[in-house]
Amino acid sequence: MKEGWRGRFFEDFEVGDVYEHPLGRTVIAADNVWFTLLTQNTAPVHFDHHYAAQTEFGKPLVDSTFTFALVTGQSVTDISQNVFANLGWDEVQLPAPVFEGDTIYSQSEVLEKRESKSRPEVGIVTVKTTGYNQDGKTVITFKRTVMVYKKDHSPAMSRPKLEAAEGERA
Repeated sequence: MKEGWRGRFFEDFEVGDVYEHPLGRTVIAADNVWFTLLTQNTAPVHFDHHYAAQTEFGKPLVDSTFTFALVTGQSVTDISQNVFANLGWDEVQLPAPVFEGDTIYSQSEVLEKRESKSRPEVGIVTVKTTGYNQDGKTVITFKRTVMVYKKDHSPAMSRPKLEAAEGERA
């Protein structure tokens, strides 16, 4: 049995490394409407097609906080799978709009890495994450700082053993 990907631990990060996050995601109309309603964002440019048609964009914009959440989520497998805590997001920039039907991809670059002064079981890592669409156009950038467990201090990822099927028992 080989262990599956468990994400990076503090020791695995190196300043200058760039991680191309493996999953892209196409945004559908339901994502935009549900997220807009879930967050009580009443801006009609997100869910009123008639209103949005009268704007310079001519169609609904995807709620920017959905884009922020999506790109953060895409980065988890590489950046914060072993997070102790998120410390903050800074310098969020939205240089281009996202529309329903766009596919969003992302990557992160390690900017800083240091030992925690207060918690010897974790380290602090800062990355710059960039989200871009199917045309390679950047739609979001932000810096994110996380406390990440060191390998020997991470909570155990134990799972129950799979029981053998009736016909497979010796």
